[in-house]
Amino acid sequence: QVQLVESGGGLVQPGGSLRLSCAASTSGFTLQYHTIGWFRQAPGKEREEVLCSNSNDASTYYADSVKGRFTISRDNAKNTVYLQMNSLKPEDTAVYYCAARFLLPSCDNMDYWGNGTLVTVSS
Repeated sequence: QVQLVESGGGLVQPGGSLRLSCAASTSGFTLQYHTIGWFRQAPGKEREEVLCSNSNDASTYYADSVKGRFTISRDNAKNTVYLQMNSLKPEDTAVYYCAARFLLPSCDNMDYWGNGTLVTVSS
């Protein structure tokens, strides 16, 4: 069973930055060929899609709430995906999940999920 592992969460002050990482725990599982989504779930709220990075053409959809502040990048050599989060706001506080879907350019019905990493934005 493929498992994605997120890391990099923590406590940060408003206006600060964090970089989350997402790696596969299974050797031979190549994130390069997967559409990657980052999702988040704040306390008492439903999970929301933060961004979706298409495996086919590397195009990325960003939710309006994070556009201009969050950026996804891929390091294929390290088989790792990153979420750079800048200008963080208290409303960005949530558990962040990465998810992957093989080849298909959509973040609906993802195939693989991580267990999440907590990001807390507070002074």
